Order: sequence, then C-alpha cells, then structure tokens
Amino acid sequence: MIGRLLKRRRAKAAPRLPEGVRIYAIGDVHGRADLLDRKLSLIDAHIAAHPIARPIFLFVGDYIDRGPSSRDVLDLLINCSKGREMIFLRGNHDVFILNFIENPSLLRDWSKIGGLETLMSYGVQPSLNADAATQKELAKALENVLPGEHRRFLTGLDVSFPLGSYFFVHAGVRPGVPLAEQIEEDMLWIRDEFLLHEEDFGKIVVHGHTPVREIDIRPNRINIDTGAYVTGRLTCVMLEGDRVEPL
Repeated sequence: MIGRLLKRRRAKAAPRLPEGVRIYAIGDVHGRADLLDRKLSLIDAHIAAHPIARPIFLFVGDYIDRGPSSRDVLDLLINCSKGREMIFLRGNHDVFILNFIENPSLLRDWSKIGGLETLMSYGVQPSLNADAATQKELAKALENVLPGEHRRFLTGLDVSFPLGSYFFVHAGVRPGVPLAEQIEEDMLWIRDEFLLHEEDFGKIVVHGHTPVREIDIRPNRINIDTGAYVTGRLTCVMLEGDRVEPL
C-alpha cells in the first residue's frame, strides 16, 4: 500500500531535501518512553549503517499526555539531544502543562485529553473532581516538581520547520494561507479543513495530530501519527533526497 502511494506521489512531483541532509521524522509520542527509546536506538543503528553528513531527528510534537511516562519522555529527549541534531516541534498537548501551572482551572479540559497521566508521571496524584482550591494545590505541586530543563524544553519548542520541499508541523496548515503566514492555533489544532484539502500547500506537509492506522502518504501531505499510546506503534519516516521510507 505504502509503495503504491509513493510511486503515485513521485509520478506527480519530486519533493527533495538538500544534498547531505537526512531527516528522521517521528510521530506523536504521547508518554510512551518505551517506544521512543526503541525508535531512537533503531535510528542510531540506521545512521551507523548508512552514514550521512547531517542526520536530523525531527519530532512533530505531543510528547506528553495519554501514555504513562511523559516525564521519562522529556528526560530521554533532552538527554539524547545533547549528542544529536534534534528539532522539536510543539503539539497541542504540549502547551497544557505550563498553561495549567499558570491557570489551574484548565485541569478539567486537560484531564479530558490525558493530562492526569502526565501529572501522575511527575508523582502528582490528581483528583477526578477537583474543586478550585484543589486545582491550585495540584498546579503548585506540579510547579514544584517540574525540572527547570523540562520547562525550558517546553518553552523552546518550534511551531514549524521548513526544509527543501517539506514543511514540518504538528497538526497541519490552513488551505489558501501562505506557509509563512500560518498562525500557531491552526498549526497546533487544525483537522478537517486541512485533512480534506487535496490541492497543493506549497510544500509537502509532514504532520501528526490525527491518528491513522499506518503512515498516510498523499501528494500534498504525509501523516506520521499512528496513535502510539494505544497501538504501540511509534512511527518514523526517513526523508533523504527524493526518498521517503518508513523506518
């Protein structure tokens, strides 16, 4: 299936990355440190077997929530970034943790998308029906245990990354708006308007946000979110020259 889609897309266009650059684009992790650790090892082994001047690890966001090990995911990414070139994009989930510290009333909304699992990964025991006072206590408890390097990681996330014929982003882009003029809300949250659009966006958009069963390669976009937290499949796609290969 993937092979047929690749052939069809290559027949229409030949998107490329600059010479000597290879990108390993990784989908939504969502608190699955176990899957992330295995995927990073697989990528390292691939680079060792197939050296290139500039290998880049690129993540499309949503590192936390839903899965059981959000804290461990951030620790792993921060540690691994010290010896590799890594680009970290912001996902819609990644904004909640710091926003909750500033505005504890967000707990109800955050809990609906997996925030309680993130709190527990930091050793904070949440309440399902927390009143305003309890929400403030939980926010303060999280603030006290959140490592400074985690805060810096979360505040330093990029919203998008263009390179060659590709535009990397978490959720997608709004059709009809130039890529340079896209707004953050759309790039973190958009769904149907983007997913149903079949025309060219200006570059091939590589994104996550909306889970699919397998990598979805289309003429105008590539979806690499395969619902890791529930399926156990964390997806990586390798881009080099005009090659697009799942890894």
